[in-house]
Amino acid sequence: MNSEEKFNLIKRNTEEIITEEELLDLIKKKKSPVAYCGYEVSGPIHLGHFVTLSKLLDFQKAGFKVKILLADVHTQLNKKIPEAEAWKKTLEAIGIKAEFVLGSSFQFKKDYVFGMLNLAQKITINRGIRSMQEVARDIENASVSQILYPLMQILDVKYLNADVSLGGMDQRKIYMLGKDESNTTKHDFIAVHTPIITSLKGPGQKMSSSIPGSNISIIDSKETIKNTIMKAFCPEKKTDNNPILQVLNLIIFPHLNKIEVSRPEKFGGNKTYFDYKQLELDFVSGLLHPADLKLAVAESLDRIIAPIRKNFK
Repeated sequence: MNSEEKFNLIKRNTEEIITEEELLDLIKKKKSPVAYCGYEVSGPIHLGHFVTLSKLLDFQKAGFKVKILLADVHTQLNKKIPEAEAWKKTLEAIGIKAEFVLGSSFQFKKDYVFGMLNLAQKITINRGIRSMQEVARDIENASVSQILYPLMQILDVKYLNADVSLGGMDQRKIYMLGKDESNTTKHDFIAVHTPIITSLKGPGQKMSSSIPGSNISIIDSKETIKNTIMKAFCPEKKTDNNPILQVLNLIIFPHLNKIEVSRPEKFGGNKTYFDYKQLELDFVSGLLHPADLKLAVAESLDRIIAPIRKNFK
């Protein structure tokens, strides 16, 4: 794989790369660049996580060294209960070959704490709160600990010696704050952001394990996955904010490289799609009905989830 091919693999299914020129230059000049992503290790992995996990697999294929922060301290700061070991086993089962780092292994060290206090002097409270708007559950009543959260996330990039930070668009404000303060931290990096999947209940609602029917996790049974997908928002011939199409494009095709649609001959017969764009064209034209598509998506998701489900039990 040459530099252009590596770059294109990393770029696919991303929302933005800041900057693309720097990323291509990094690929050309450094043999094993470091890509990092951090996860709050609370509750089971769900569909939303699979978008960045799929991208980490792309980084891995492109020759990057992948580092995953199991953010046990961040999880506590954001008022959640950490389950780091179960997460590590699950990520390994997905196929990610990474260096796993517990936040608590370095975030209490003197130089890290001093760096956090130094950042705190430079960043206003309002800017700190704004950076957490997409991440905190209740930003209107944010605690002081939640304002420390973005400062730590910025420092994590430095202390993991990462060339690239990876996160969903909900992390964008934090990483942009980090880039703005690169003179303070003495560490700059390339930020890669992936799309956020719309709630399975439809636009305007959050994909959350606390909202029934909005999400699917790796502990869900095959029957639960099917029932949830069959009830999911998927307007006929519409692509905007369509979570079923997003799941296909961002998760199923990157993992399985195809999807098999089974249906009676009178409705077009069985068909295997190897390309998302062709599937989308058939969906928009009405050749592929939402009900048939949902059945195929449910079956494909279970194929992805079944081998890793046992690691969280």
